[in-house]
Amino acid sequence: MILTTSIVGTAMSDFMNRTAGLGYAGGAIVLTVLLVLVLLEWRATGQTMDVERINTTEGEALYWTATLVSNTLGTSSGDFLSDGLGIGFRDSALVLSGAMLLILVAHYATSISGTVLFWAAYVLTRPLGAVAENAVEKPVSQGGLGVGTAITSAALLAVLLVLVAYQSLSHRRQQMRIVEASAAPQLAGKHTS
Repeated sequence: MILTTSIVGTAMSDFMNRTAGLGYAGGAIVLTVLLVLVLLEWRATGQTMDVERINTTEGEALYWTATLVSNTLGTSSGDFLSDGLGIGFRDSALVLSGAMLLILVAHYATSISGTVLFWAAYVLTRPLGAVAENAVEKPVSQGGLGVGTAITSAALLAVLLVLVAYQSLSHRRQQMRIVEASAAPQLAGKHTS
């Protein structure tokens, strides 16, 4: 579903920025306001914004709406940084990587809500991914490394599959540890009786 919202978000961003004529800055502003409104609505409903604890249909709908808007915003803001401000793909990737590092530092060094930091990082992953991908894929004449779409996409798909497999295995191991830990007291009780 994340992949789908990324693809749809890119198409929506391109439509807003280019076809509808909002431009990179206009699209980024509209989408930032829209994301803030979605997150405020989410908070007003009383649904948890902790993405690991969403357990209602309304919470899921709000999460996926925020995800779609943030993916669309990510594409728009990546385009705005690299093209609109003219700083290019690599420098945009460096700026966004610096912002991600600041969020990481804030996580460990401040009392800022983990949920707020999550959503800030979540939004920044989209433009970071877009400009980093463009920095590798695009021709040298456009500021990229010239690797091409097919190779870059195949490499990113491989990385995605490896990370999903790793996450699935880690989750299974964690669940097994929980089951084993809850069974241990029961087994100990049988041995003492």
